[in-house]
Amino acid sequence: MAIVPVTLNYLGKTEYGIWLTLASILSWLINLDFGLGNGLRNKLAEALALNDINLARIYVSTAYAVFSVGILAAFIFYFTIHGFLNWADLLQAPTDYSSLLNSLVLYVIILFLVQFLLKLITSILNADQRPSLNGGLSLITNSLTLLIVYLLSIYAEPSLTAFALVSSGIPVLVFLIASLFLFGGHFKNISPSFKFVNLKYSSSLVKLGMQFFVIQISSLIVFTTGNIIITQLYGPKSVVTYNVAYKYFYMVPLVFNVALAPFWSAFTEAFVKKEFDWIKNSVRKLVIIWMILSVVAIIMIIASDFVYKIWVGTQVQVPFMLSLSCGIFVIIANWNNIFGSFINGVGKVRLQLYYSIIIALLNIPLSIFLAKNMELGVTGIMVSTNICLVFASLWAPIQYRKLISGTAKGIWNK
Repeated sequence: MAIVPVTLNYLGKTEYGIWLTLASILSWLINLDFGLGNGLRNKLAEALALNDINLARIYVSTAYAVFSVGILAAFIFYFTIHGFLNWADLLQAPTDYSSLLNSLVLYVIILFLVQFLLKLITSILNADQRPSLNGGLSLITNSLTLLIVYLLSIYAEPSLTAFALVSSGIPVLVFLIASLFLFGGHFKNISPSFKFVNLKYSSSLVKLGMQFFVIQISSLIVFTTGNIIITQLYGPKSVVTYNVAYKYFYMVPLVFNVALAPFWSAFTEAFVKKEFDWIKNSVRKLVIIWMILSVVAIIMIIASDFVYKIWVGTQVQVPFMLSLSCGIFVIIANWNNIFGSFINGVGKVRLQLYYSIIIALLNIPLSIFLAKNMELGVTGIMVSTNICLVFASLWAPIQYRKLISGTAKGIWNK
């Protein structure tokens, strides 16, 4: 929350809009792991639940090996096409940014790819049911970024290059130190090693992982193309308006995810051990938390104009309908995440896979139709996202009940 006004003051609305759009595109890189991160999370959680340390180390070592090869291939591919891209055109930036962006993006992509590999430690922490440590890493990363950007805003001239390198480089540094510390200590017995790399086990990671991969791609289309569509339709300044509203309301799922974070891998362990009463009790408690936070979201909608004036001043004017749409979005998303966490944890994701493909195909044309043809503007992007998410609010609880009662058949059990 704090970094938004600091960055606005440091970069200005145009350059901050350019960075937000670029970051949305690059977020695809950090998430395009072919589902191996989530596949590792589930398989490692199962191995740890069975106390099979040797199998756990094989999964960790194999995942790092496969990731490393994939990252090298991705870098070679991007380096090959780099000279043919004009990032100023892609980001709808002023033409005088062309040379700066083309060179800057190359460095940022290298940092993102390294972060991509090092971020595997977060899947291991989640599998070991230590999400608080991941929260700590996020806190350290965001705090360092905020501190350095604040110092730059005081002591240095505005520079998109400096901001981009700080934003991309600090996560690399934090994940590197965390990986060295954890693999030298708590995770020493499952630390990656060449002699434990076994590609035979990569198939089980990839089989489950590829389903997560398609779901990830679909989620990226639904959740990250908004900035790109807005840039193309209205220019980078409008991206800032959309993101101010989004980040304000994102405080609600941020709080909810604190409660939800341990449950994905805990559901995996409980399902393996057939502890169904514990699962049902946990879901009931999560629903109560969801109800409380939904009330908070409604209050935030009512108070939104007042909060925006205090937070970002008069630089950004956020339409009330956009705030209303964002508030509805976080309520729907939190509800879906309760059951999505269970479904992902037990690996029964086939129905989610098919649904994610449908909404991925629907989201972009629907966003453009609502924003442009229905003249909803930036608000239309969020309305489209809500329409894509709302149907999962119906079928996901049904699948949960079928799985927990042992009556799931066909696609409900795949």
